[in-house]
Amino acid sequence: MLNQVISVAIVDDHTLFRQGLMRLLAESPEIDIIFDAGNGEEMQQQLSGNKIPEVILMDISMPVMNGHAATAWVKQHYPHIHVLALSMFEEDKEIIKMLKNGAGGYLLKESKTTDVIHAVKTIREHGYFLNELVSSRLLKNIQGSNTTAPIAIKLSANEIRFLQLCCSELTYKEIADQMNLSPHTIDNYRQELFQRLDIKSRTGLVLYAIKHELIKLR
Repeated sequence: MLNQVISVAIVDDHTLFRQGLMRLLAESPEIDIIFDAGNGEEMQQQLSGNKIPEVILMDISMPVMNGHAATAWVKQHYPHIHVLALSMFEEDKEIIKMLKNGAGGYLLKESKTTDVIHAVKTIREHGYFLNELVSSRLLKNIQGSNTTAPIAIKLSANEIRFLQLCCSELTYKEIADQMNLSPHTIDNYRQELFQRLDIKSRTGLVLYAIKHELIKLR
């Protein structure tokens, strides 16, 4: 399976970036670029008349139909396609939206070609790709190689509610208001979960919640 060529599509409104990435990935014998598109609407048209890719590299910010809407549409109509979000910045809010809409991970656009290829291979094989913001321990858990009981069963009701609200667009202060708790208490929840789950970011908390079905993906 590791030696199979992976069919990939690239959806990004920046023509130079998209074409440059296509050229770089085309040099790899493991990658077959089957189409590219400038936004989600063009992607829909391409999917109706082309071979279906295994992995779509999806930009977040695009005109006409952005990455959030395009990813949700892909997961509704082609649930077997893996979506890997592309982002210029490590913005929790935008990444969380992509994960909730069905993306299996994300990459910074400044990533090296070898890292992109690794991400494509990982998401095709395991369904998820996690970058440096989350630990190898969480990666193993998501990949199903952790045979111990799910950590989620050890969480309190308040901790589970906190994780669920982390998957929203609320700030930590707004989460405190929703839970009728002080911001200091919410900070303690966050730091405690970071330590107990070996997670380093809010994005990692969201991925953990998705893995353990604490929220329902749209």
